[in-house]
Amino acid sequence: QVQLVESGGGLVQAGGSLRLSCAASGSIFMLSLMAWYRQAPGKQRELVARITGGGSTNYADSVKGRFAISRDTAKSTVYLQMNSLKPEDTAVYYCNFMIGSVAYWGQGTQVTVSS
Repeated sequence: QVQLVESGGGLVQAGGSLRLSCAASGSIFMLSLMAWYRQAPGKQRELVARITGGGSTNYADSVKGRFAISRDTAKSTVYLQMNSLKPEDTAVYYCNFMIGSVAYWGQGTQVTVSS
């Protein structure tokens, strides 16, 4: 079965950087969409960044210019490079893959940005 395993979260000071990774294990035939979401306490889960099967990227306005999504399809891995982190970026980050027509979610990784 396909599982998504996230890593790279942690505690960082404002202005710092983190790189999140999400690797899929199992039998994968096609990746059509990869995305990162985040959810802060008491708030709705929001889309942070996505990369389509064609390589197009989209970002939430709040992270545009600071975050970058990338992928390594050979390794079935998606990355989120987060620079110039702000306390308001604090949230649990979830990766999301569309494999064929099925959506898969990572377990979530905590990102905490301190002042």
